[in-house]
Amino acid sequence: MKKRQLGTLEVSELGFGCMNLASNYGPAAPIDDAIKVIREAHSKGVTFFDTAEVYGPYTSETIVGGALEPFRNEVKIATKFGFDLTEKGGLNSRPDHITWMVDGCLKRLRTDHIDLFYQHRVDPRVPIEDVAAAVKELIAAGKVLHFGLSEASPETIRKAHAVQPVTALQTEYSLMNRDPEKNGLLDTCEELGIGFVPWGPMGMGYLTQKLNTDTKFDPKSDLRAGFDRFKPETLAANKPFVDCITELAKRKGATTAQLSLAWLLAQKPFIVPIPGTGKVKHLEENIEASKLVLTAEDIKEIDSALAKFKVHGGRMNEEQMKVVEQ
Repeated sequence: MKKRQLGTLEVSELGFGCMNLASNYGPAAPIDDAIKVIREAHSKGVTFFDTAEVYGPYTSETIVGGALEPFRNEVKIATKFGFDLTEKGGLNSRPDHITWMVDGCLKRLRTDHIDLFYQHRVDPRVPIEDVAAAVKELIAAGKVLHFGLSEASPETIRKAHAVQPVTALQTEYSLMNRDPEKNGLLDTCEELGIGFVPWGPMGMGYLTQKLNTDTKFDPKSDLRAGFDRFKPETLAANKPFVDCITELAKRKGATTAQLSLAWLLAQKPFIVPIPGTGKVKHLEENIEASKLVLTAEDIKEIDSALAKFKVHGGRMNEEQMKVVEQ
């Protein structure tokens, strides 16, 4: 597994997203399976594991901490703050809240430091400069090594970066959603030397070729149940787009998922996708994508073929998009 730089943080060029291990895209993975797939990822060269306090809540961090404890010094762990997990709910990036909750993260992750600490969503009630200053203090205390932002605008990134260098930005980016190419996020990261971590690199499951109009999403355990993009009629409308990617992948001797990950890796050298899975066979398929090197000609061919299609359905539901900075 080759390495890439997120700012000054060196990680494997493919990371591992641990959200699904605690549900969100269906039922949580059985704990033994979750531990097994994380350790298998490590054995295959993955050194970058992404989780968050809110996944579960707390479940994903607990699984990740237990699974990675035997080789903690060989991996980088990213987690996220910014939600109020008391009965109040909503966003909370007040400095005192960040300082208070980091100790819980450290305990669940069974570690004395967090390699990359992201603000999960920008809190409009707290100046980003105050958030960056709070993380700067945690870095000075040795509890955190690097600062990240998630779903932040270019303006917010610049303001935060002026107080405490931002190591990575996380946002949704894939063949299904190419907003970062148009909204200035990729350009801002390139200009400031910030790494880019796409979540949903396979379109939240679209680009695995495992979804169809009969797929049922349980509203109790699967966020996608409330997203327009995953309604039966939208799945049907997007089928030609996904079929086109599948056909392009076949020409490369790859799966739809592998081409999707290889396409992201080919966009910029500072991009590190974080596909997640609860199954070892899917992990192995994803890791093989790092061997698929796409040329500039390949990228041009993919872009040209997909330009004929429109992707139907928005990113998330209206409620979730309210906390995404535009």
